[in-house]
Amino acid sequence: MTGGTWAAPGRVNLIGEHTDYNDGFVLPLALPQRTVVTARRSAGTSVVRSEQQPDELVRFAADSVEPGEVSGWGGYVAGVVWALREAGYPVGDAEVVIDSDVPQGAGLSSSAALSCATALAWNDLYDLGIGRSELALLAQRAENDFVGMPCGVMDQMISMHGRPGQALFLDTRSLEFTHVPLELATAGLTLLVVDTRAPHRLVEGEYASRRADCEAAAKQLGVPALRDVSVEQLGALPDRLARRARHVVTENQRVLDVVTVLRDGGDPRQIGPMLTESHASLRDDFDVTVPETDVASEALLRAGAYGSRITGGGFGGCVIGLVETKDVPPATEAVRDAFTRSGFTEPRVFSATPSAGAARLAE
Repeated sequence: MTGGTWAAPGRVNLIGEHTDYNDGFVLPLALPQRTVVTARRSAGTSVVRSEQQPDELVRFAADSVEPGEVSGWGGYVAGVVWALREAGYPVGDAEVVIDSDVPQGAGLSSSAALSCATALAWNDLYDLGIGRSELALLAQRAENDFVGMPCGVMDQMISMHGRPGQALFLDTRSLEFTHVPLELATAGLTLLVVDTRAPHRLVEGEYASRRADCEAAAKQLGVPALRDVSVEQLGALPDRLARRARHVVTENQRVLDVVTVLRDGGDPRQIGPMLTESHASLRDDFDVTVPETDVASEALLRAGAYGSRITGGGFGGCVIGLVETKDVPPATEAVRDAFTRSGFTEPRVFSATPSAGAARLAE
């Protein structure tokens, strides 16, 4: 193949925040918003342009690009090519145009959407024959080792394996996954997303700090990861590490409880309190919420949401709320009023619909 167009989605994590790099369980869903990569083979050098950054042109050579050579959004493209090459795949160069409607800096994984669309494009352009889960791992390596973002693999796996009307129940230790029904519309429900527009900058250290705390806690407890301990075992840890670990341990159990409700055909309204408990844990134990996300969550609950929580890595980004579909307009208005009273920038509010994963759109 000499050229084509590929797309990969952003994501919302229903529950399971910050458990993915602790060999834990997560339950994300793919969004209809996606990043589109149009590419064709080229000789000598890769040239990448973004419709969102029209004044920036990124150039690199597939056979020699190394970490530190390309930064910013272009680093995710170059990083994927580097990861493919490092894994032993015969990659060449390409001319690339990127377009995206995944909100950037909102915690909806615009970076993984770009990485996965790029990985799918190079896989097809150069007939590499790589499976989707391996592509997800290579896209994760690009973010970890080229860009410098120590993320888990959840974002890349849901980007590759999303399905309409379903969430992805992923065991990040084994990479085994199953699809869980999430047909909220048939229950008269909507998963509302509030983009608080509070800046979401994970590469700047806070995410890495939380990961380091979790790794230190696991080391002190003598286990491979926090997935391997119970709440009762955390008393031996210093306060900060104990709180970080308590969030991970209890969040893993919340994921399992939510999956049980959804898989057994229970009323999705039953998962609401677990979402709210997750937000409290992320706020009090993991310290990753900010005033905008707390105000959004509280406003949704006051407006009648069954549950609400921050989604994404934290320190800004988005909040989700499980609301009756008929209550979407008043819930939206309640959040906007709360932001106005707090002096915050007006939020963007939209509905999350479980959607398909990455795919080739055209040749």
